[in-house]
Amino acid sequence: MPELPEVEVTRRSFCERILGARVTGVRLGKPLRWPLGCAPANLVAQTIGEVARRGKYLWLPLARDGMERGGLLLHLGMSGSLAFSEAPGEAGTHDHFDLVTTRGTLRLTDPRRFGAVVWSASRDDGMAAKLLSGLGLEPFDPAFTGDHLHAALKRRRVAVKLALLSGDIVVGAGNIYACEALFAAGIDPRTRSDRISRARCERLAMAVRETLARALALGGSTLRDFRDAHGMAGEFQLQAQVYGRAGEPCPVCGRPIRRVVQGQRATFFCPGCQRR
Repeated sequence: MPELPEVEVTRRSFCERILGARVTGVRLGKPLRWPLGCAPANLVAQTIGEVARRGKYLWLPLARDGMERGGLLLHLGMSGSLAFSEAPGEAGTHDHFDLVTTRGTLRLTDPRRFGAVVWSASRDDGMAAKLLSGLGLEPFDPAFTGDHLHAALKRRRVAVKLALLSGDIVVGAGNIYACEALFAAGIDPRTRSDRISRARCERLAMAVRETLARALALGGSTLRDFRDAHGMAGEFQLQAQVYGRAGEPCPVCGRPIRRVVQGQRATFFCPGCQRR
């Protein structure tokens, strides 16, 4: 599914072009995970503010006559993507939401319909508040330190990779990025969270930040069908050290990369470089 780097890459690909645009129409396709939460006509004539991201959610603030009138919270689900175009063409079977503006149409395409577009009065109210309240720190937040990670992991008795995937300690460490960060930190993904030392947590926090920063620089990962709002694919997966490389030699020690399943997700690691 699109993770934090892919969502941030998507945001950057259209945020400047849509800023200040006025909504002229809304088209709803098949129902998504949750209802829109307002009459589509209520969005018309509102002006779009600066698009923000929180975790894997995008927030499009709306205003009328200079007064904020809530906003739209968007999630790409398992297989969704956003495209922003002046001439989007006729909506297809998997195109479930169009926000038509004076500068182009923002279209959500989602074959599996696990995505969402939800209106809320603010990010701190209604459905938006409910969806955002349980999220952990942003990986580039100065508060995300080794000490923060160590304190959070001390309260867990699960494998460290599962703790990273939970999203309530730090957002953005999805499956591919958790595998790569744990490899960079030299930590076996099966290690129990409460047994990781403070020093190793410091290395892991740094590895999470560096892995996600590199993913952003490479446009995210395209494992199946991810594209940004320009239609561009990501390239991070082409430089992955362990993810998707089961049986291949580790780029550091040469031992074969192993694959195991944790929480119904594939985990890739080097049994030589990563220790419990």
